[in-house]
Amino acid sequence: MNMRTGVPVSPGIAIAPAMVLSAQDDFIPHRHIISAQKDAEIQRTNQAFDEAILELAELEAQHYELGQLEISDLFAVHRHLLQDASLRKSVTELIDSQLLSSESAVGTILGQFRRHFAQIQDKYISQRAADILDIQRRLIRFLTHDRISNLSDVQHEVIVVAPDLSPSQTAGFDPQYVKGIVCDTGGETSHASIVARSLGIPAVVGLENISQQVQDDGLIIIDGNSGTVVVEPTPDTITDYREAAEIIQSYQIKLAKVCREPAITEDGTRIQVMANIEFPREAQKALSTGAEGIGLFRTEFLYLQSHTEPSEEHHFEAYSQVVQAMEGRPVIIRTMDLGADKFTQSHRFRPETNPFLGLRSIRFSLKHRDMFTAQLRAILRASAQGPIKIMFPLITHLKEFRTAQEILQEVKAELDAKGLVYDRNIPVGLMIEVPSAALTAASLAKYADFFSIGTNDLTQYTLAVDRGNADVAHIFSSAEPAVLQLIKSTLAGAAHTGISVSICGKMAGDPKYTMLLLGLGVRTLSMPPTMLGEIKRIIRAVTLRECEELAHKAMSLETEEEISKLLIETRPDQSSDL
Repeated sequence: MNMRTGVPVSPGIAIAPAMVLSAQDDFIPHRHIISAQKDAEIQRTNQAFDEAILELAELEAQHYELGQLEISDLFAVHRHLLQDASLRKSVTELIDSQLLSSESAVGTILGQFRRHFAQIQDKYISQRAADILDIQRRLIRFLTHDRISNLSDVQHEVIVVAPDLSPSQTAGFDPQYVKGIVCDTGGETSHASIVARSLGIPAVVGLENISQQVQDDGLIIIDGNSGTVVVEPTPDTITDYREAAEIIQSYQIKLAKVCREPAITEDGTRIQVMANIEFPREAQKALSTGAEGIGLFRTEFLYLQSHTEPSEEHHFEAYSQVVQAMEGRPVIIRTMDLGADKFTQSHRFRPETNPFLGLRSIRFSLKHRDMFTAQLRAILRASAQGPIKIMFPLITHLKEFRTAQEILQEVKAELDAKGLVYDRNIPVGLMIEVPSAALTAASLAKYADFFSIGTNDLTQYTLAVDRGNADVAHIFSSAEPAVLQLIKSTLAGAAHTGISVSICGKMAGDPKYTMLLLGLGVRTLSMPPTMLGEIKRIIRAVTLRECEELAHKAMSLETEEEISKLLIETRPDQSSDL
């Protein structure tokens, strides 16, 4: 028996024979053509683009109809990329200028894009290199008339083991037969992870060379909760995991019921539980999992999913779709958090020496006012359809916030002049993500309608830790006393004017911190939709007095280790009443 540990990206336990897939061969010969072949080669390229776009549209619609929205979104992103006229033009111009074959031109241009994405430190962005590779493979298949088979014809239970998986491979996954996914590479935002979570298939990735160590048809166990993979397990191990799987299944059924219940503590305190989303289609999933609204709509992903910058109409359509889906529940739209590790189409190749301390978030918006005002116009127009709040990211001092508000007033005046309808009293708030904002919260609260604490960046900037850097990531913890003191300072500052404070960073969706945040005075939490049930379970299992006692004790401790130990020991276990 061989036991390995990787990155758990989709929960659940599966026991089945392995189906080992080999890595795809992406070698493309560098072949030249003669001048007389140019027109035919360009025509062949255009036909491959058109056929690939049509196929992606069909896949997108197919998965949308099945309710597999995250998978549908993946194919929508690929379709948008291929529909970008500049991409096709780059390929055809290379054929024309350097007399390259279609396959060579596609490999050259998309290879450049792939290498650029792979070099970006942010995991979400760097893993988008896999999107480019998948698009390249699709185009090459149409150019060579090669149809690579997927896994749709699997007719028995298997756990798929592979170096990596692309959307084209995973599109045919049937959860009835594909019971688990194991990959050498990947992370939480890799294709295998996204598809696995969408389909409810347990998955563990980042196992380095496991695809070379597993025999085809050999029995394996995958634990997507702990990240454990057991190769050739003993009979006793199989029995233990089967019992554990039955317990988890029973718990998930109970948790699904909790999603539909209100988040009220045992002593009657109502907590507002909301969802974070990146794409409009996620609003429906948020609603179905019990969200009371959208606490954070990360609008920068409207830029990152396409090679062309979204127009005002694209923004308006996206916001309208979310507002309509939420049926009167509040939607907090964060203006574009670009820069640092997230670049717009026209600014991708302008690196900064120290991007996280450079032109990012609200600073980027204030510098690029055309983009900023287009987004604000779209938000205001959408506010006529339902309750929207505007939130400005990474405010570091009052002047930034006041400047952003002044620009918003100018946009309102512009809409008034055109006779367009919008919510004239639309609430405007800001994110507390840096120590300077937390320490001056009382001043900021005089001019803001609400605060939302982004604990990811607040922790990063407080501890001077790049959480994407493996060498120092172990230092990153929101349980550090300094971070908690800044959260407390923000809550105290907001209390001066009585504005609300929510938490929308990772802490909000981490069960370890739920009681602590309630005890500190937080009454609104916004998190990934998948965590709503578990957080509601904890809220409904505790009293506010217990939370306040825990918070008081935690704030008296001196080290992150002591605080984390206390939080873990105090957290209600899964055996508590649901």
